[in-house]
Amino acid sequence: MNAYLPSRHQFSPAHCDIRFNRLGYGAMQLAGPHVWGPPKDRAAAVAVLREAIELGINHIDTSDFYGPHVTNQIIREALHPYRDGLTIVTKIGFVRGDDQSWIPAASAEQLRAAVHDNLRNLQLEALDVVNLRAPGLEGPDGSSLAEALGTLVRMKEEGLIRHIGLSNVDAKQIAEAQQITDIVCVQNMYNLAARGDDALIDTLAAQGIAYVPFFPLGGFSPLQSETLTQVAASLQATPMQVALAWLLQRAPNILVIPGTSSVAHLRENVAAGALQLDAAALAALDAM
Repeated sequence: MNAYLPSRHQFSPAHCDIRFNRLGYGAMQLAGPHVWGPPKDRAAAVAVLREAIELGINHIDTSDFYGPHVTNQIIREALHPYRDGLTIVTKIGFVRGDDQSWIPAASAEQLRAAVHDNLRNLQLEALDVVNLRAPGLEGPDGSSLAEALGTLVRMKEEGLIRHIGLSNVDAKQIAEAQQITDIVCVQNMYNLAARGDDALIDTLAAQGIAYVPFFPLGGFSPLQSETLTQVAASLQATPMQVALAWLLQRAPNILVIPGTSSVAHLRENVAAGALQLDAAALAALDAM
């Protein structure tokens, strides 16, 4: 275990044989601008992934619709053959239009094609975890996921998928999914400034289900707060390190997947794993 990733920052979901280091890496930023096309510096992207593994990260979040295809191809170039213990989590349920739009794609044929695209571009025989990304573009839309999950379950029975998760979902959709199959993780938008899933996180923690916030640092509009800046200064840390540390202390089932295309920024993010927020810092941040 790397010194930046203390043992308290590990989590193994129920119904799952994977032990995650809770500070992972989100690969979305490896693609070009607007998550489209190749990166400006492919060698730098490869270097970031290799450094992530050396720093002790054993959990990479990706999707074949990042690029599309580009991000998974870079992961394969950088890391294949994959180190033992590395978990790659992908998501399906959307495709990209020629105009760079995000288009829901959850028919049986589309989901099966997406799984095979991920397998081919990552050069894997089976996917560790596949998140079904529900169709709402502005957040969970409450729609039934039963038909799409049935397709994923069949692919799990065929050995193409090992575990199933959900993304962009509400509590009702999760409950419906659990009547169909075991769910090992939920990936929704959540960070210091967007806390709509507070109750859901605690419910999932009690069930042993991992919660993975996307946009843990605010996404395309990074978190900005005078309180966050002040707490960071008092701890001699950066505001983004504090935001990540807060997530790690928020609940034991939270896995954080900050993304970056910079090795220096990656090292800053990983160093947040060693940052312990005291009661005063937590109180100030919780009151934001």
